[in-house]
Amino acid sequence: MSLLMFTQLLLCGFLYVRVDGSRLRQEDFPPRIVEHPSDVIVSKGEPTTLNCKAEGRPTPTIEWYKDGERVETDKDDPRSHRMLLPSGSLFFLRIVHGRRSKPDEGSYVCVARNYLGEAVSRNASLEVALLRDDFRQNPTDVVVAAGEPAILECQPPRGHPEPTIYWKKDKVRIDDKEERISIRGGKLMISNTRKSDAGMYTCVGTNMVGERDSDPAELTVFERPTFLRRPINQVVLEEEAVEFRCQVQGDPQPTVRWKKDDADLPRGRYDIKDDYTLRIKKTMSTDEGTYMCIAENRVGKMEASATLTVRAPPQFVVRPRDQIVAQGRTVTFPCETKGNPQPAVFWQKEGSQNLLFPNQPQQPNSRCSVSPTGDLTITNIQRSDAGYYICQALTVAGSILAKAQLEVTDVLTDRPPPIILQGPANQTLAVDGTALLKCKATGDPLPVISWLKEGFTFPGRDPRATIQEQGTLQIKNLRISDTGTYTCVATSSSGETSWSAVLDVTESGATISKNYDLSDLPGPPSKPQVTDVTKNSVTLSWQPGTPGTLPASAYIIEAFRYVV
Repeated sequence: MSLLMFTQLLLCGFLYVRVDGSRLRQEDFPPRIVEHPSDVIVSKGEPTTLNCKAEGRPTPTIEWYKDGERVETDKDDPRSHRMLLPSGSLFFLRIVHGRRSKPDEGSYVCVARNYLGEAVSRNASLEVALLRDDFRQNPTDVVVAAGEPAILECQPPRGHPEPTIYWKKDKVRIDDKEERISIRGGKLMISNTRKSDAGMYTCVGTNMVGERDSDPAELTVFERPTFLRRPINQVVLEEEAVEFRCQVQGDPQPTVRWKKDDADLPRGRYDIKDDYTLRIKKTMSTDEGTYMCIAENRVGKMEASATLTVRAPPQFVVRPRDQIVAQGRTVTFPCETKGNPQPAVFWQKEGSQNLLFPNQPQQPNSRCSVSPTGDLTITNIQRSDAGYYICQALTVAGSILAKAQLEVTDVLTDRPPPIILQGPANQTLAVDGTALLKCKATGDPLPVISWLKEGFTFPGRDPRATIQEQGTLQIKNLRISDTGTYTCVATSSSGETSWSAVLDVTESGATISKNYDLSDLPGPPSKPQVTDVTKNSVTLSWQPGTPGTLPASAYIIEAFRYVV
């Protein structure tokens, strides 16, 4: 090792240094980096340059280091793909990069040296750009209704730098400047979709390496059902034909079905044409209700409804009957009607211009009144009240009337109340079956037959129940709610007689009762003989009637009296 001898002399502000016996020139200065290399991302196989420029006197030499190790250039090996340019920059003829070997990727610095020292640049990274083939998420087919928003999503392949995305529709790039279209991240959002938006959409991921296309996805834009013609409310007379029209459009073509009062239409009663028109050939009161046309496809459902009103002409539920009443008593003529709308009932005495209406304020000295149900009541009967009384029922669908004669007697005759020859029997019947509750009565005058259910007037306005000519009560399409005690009431001016039976309606439908004919019943007993009459008791005796198929199990004694 040589001995370093130096002498420093300070003359006129100049510094002179002597090294190994030689004197330095005052213009020399150590290296200084004036252009640092910058980070670079480059595709595999592409050329690139890492810039580096240094100053110094004497001119410094430049060397490069990657990850702390000296970089071999063409100066060292003419076959090297790295070239050291005269400026000091490092030029790569092509970037070499493989799965296992990545000789060019790393962190680089350039070092400038001369005899006064060295200067080191800032680090610069060289990264190899990458774009894989497989999308992390391919868009999927989307079905929307016109007017709804549509969203297609994708995630591009992994890459470096991170790929950006744009979209193509039917192989044409989408202009995201349109107001309805926005692209955020990997999402393509289309607001207020139109039929013209339908097509094949492709997501494109791109960076400096190139572009990758996703699998195509189809956007289908359907149209919800809309009505071209809606059903309208209709009013018809019973037994007239009626049609409800319903015309729809949509994509795909909607299916159309009908409902009545939120329930499916019963089979066989209605006819639905090819154009979805609903037709009823002969309307009945039970057809009245709300009919709904429902149009539905895979993107929507629409409903339109209309009401059907069936006007039924008036019918008598209970007709007034002729009555014989003593002076001073009270008489009531029943007159119960049904129809749609409910008939307006009024009374008139034949030959008189005066009309009597329900709930009409009673006139002074008037003895006549009509109840809300249509019954005419006359109090304190006088001889002048005798005559024919007419009950009239009126609706927009028609009118009916019935006459009843009032005969006024002077003397109270000793007439017994009506006799029920055959009353109703207890029955257990099935749901949807038909009940026949018989009631046959006789008397002088001929009694009027009416019915009660659990003590209340029946059948009222229930269209399933009717009182037949002989007094038999018929109830069709039985329901569980029809279960109860039914009472036949035979009424005349001489009194009133009743007979009750229980109707039990079950799901099982086993019938455990029988309606007997009159021939099955035993004959009536002889006229009772009265003996031993006291203030509080009487002794009666009689002879049994002719025997029938069924034996008599008991006798019922009824007493009556007149009250004036």
